[in-house]
Amino acid sequence: MAKILIVDDAAFMRMTLKNIMTAAGHEVVGEAANGLEAIETYKSSQPELVTMDITMPEMDGIEALKEIKKIDPNAKVVMCSAMGQQGMVIEAIQSGAADFIVKPFNAERINESIGKVLTR
Repeated sequence: MAKILIVDDAAFMRMTLKNIMTAAGHEVVGEAANGLEAIETYKSSQPELVTMDITMPEMDGIEALKEIKKIDPNAKVVMCSAMGQQGMVIEAIQSGAADFIVKPFNAERINESIGKVLTR
């Protein structure tokens, strides 16, 4: 199973994702509440996959995605967005995101996305 970094400014969302991922057998190797923390945690934890919220304080998910891709062009990042953020989702995909999940989360969809991205 995969080592995963969860990035979301809402602690409840991080906990929800962590519960879904650990139940599926993945190891959550780090959590971050904003894009700046995400970059530092990515460097220190070397995850195989990152779930990244788009709307966060200090540095949003798209900027953090771009920075992580500079560090590791092969980074696998799944973006998480609320409904109505399609424009941001398109920008995220163009910036190198491997997939996106729409909030509110569905455990089956999360596991499907992670499985799909990890086998690429």
